Amino acid sequence: MPNSVQLPLLLALPLAVATGLAMPVQGRINGALGAALGDGLAAALISFGTGLAVVAVISAVLPAGRAGLRQVLPALRGRRFPRWYLLAGCLGAFMVFSQGLAVPVLGIALFTVATVAGTAVSGLLVDRLGLGPGGSQPVTLLRAVSALLAVAGVAWAVSPKLGAGSAAAWLLPVLLPLLAGFLRSFQQAMNAAQSVHYGNPFTATLINFIVGTTVLAALWGIKCAVAGAGHPLPAQWWLYLGGAMGTVFLVLANMLVRSLGVLLAGLSTIAGQVLGSLVLDLLFPAAGTQVGAASVLGTLLTLAAMVLATLPWTPAARVRPAAAFLAVREKVREEAREKAQEKVPQKELRC
Repeated sequence: MPNSVQLPLLLALPLAVATGLAMPVQGRINGALGAALGDGLAAALISFGTGLAVVAVISAVLPAGRAGLRQVLPALRGRRFPRWYLLAGCLGAFMVFSQGLAVPVLGIALFTVATVAGTAVSGLLVDRLGLGPGGSQPVTLLRAVSALLAVAGVAWAVSPKLGAGSAAAWLLPVLLPLLAGFLRSFQQAMNAAQSVHYGNPFTATLINFIVGTTVLAALWGIKCAVAGAGHPLPAQWWLYLGGAMGTVFLVLANMLVRSLGVLLAGLSTIAGQVLGSLVLDLLFPAAGTQVGAASVLGTLLTLAAMVLATLPWTPAARVRPAAAFLAVREKVREEAREKAQEKVPQKELRC
């Protein structure tokens, strides 16, 4: 099982950066698919549908995946987490939908910067509310400042667009990734809380894809009934890799957290995500994408804000969320062992 693998630092660190690179590549693929179809909803549906197929195969093949599926109903009946956590897939569907609409307009670099900034802001709220398995965490001054810097980075990166054309031409494309990034913290917390009770991340990921695919299919059906379908499916095979790349990213991220720790894995992934998206737009720009000094400096400011956000005030603050996560997982396992022991005498009495 991937989450039991421990990698050496010299291998895990560059792999974490490479994992971050997968996210802007996925965004570029979904954006190109949306442009080819002329339909952002259809692109999101294809991406989620292919991701669902990959996760379903993984869950069916791995014993841990099958064991996690058996824990879904007991977890829901026991109300081990709020049932609305199952709707996390809707938030992921919105992220993929925003990629298909905004990336062709903004470029992947600015899209990623806006997404990261939205996540930085909502991360403060999610930690304070205690929606994740680590429980409620205080909002430190350092993290609040980092969130403000992240928003400033987006404003700096988008500043050249202020004088170009009408505000509606760029405001909506920028607001989409900002909102998608804001919602991503909630999605991550909701999926992480489910993973604790299922015993593995594959089951939560599968439910995430099922819900997201269902919602996207319903919305696309309504769109087709009102405005008709978009263009025919493109012939380029690589346009259909977005969903599979998202699945691989989730599996690798889970493995790297165990090898590097939450702090180093998160920082390395963000570095790959932000810098990789900038390099992608510089070396392989999409049609109409322009990268100027403001975009580069705004991206670097956002990256600096993420570094501040991941630095704890004290060494104890760095390990508290991980310790809380392990404590919750151990409590769930202890409850399962107690229930198993309670069933043994009942079977003996029946005999």
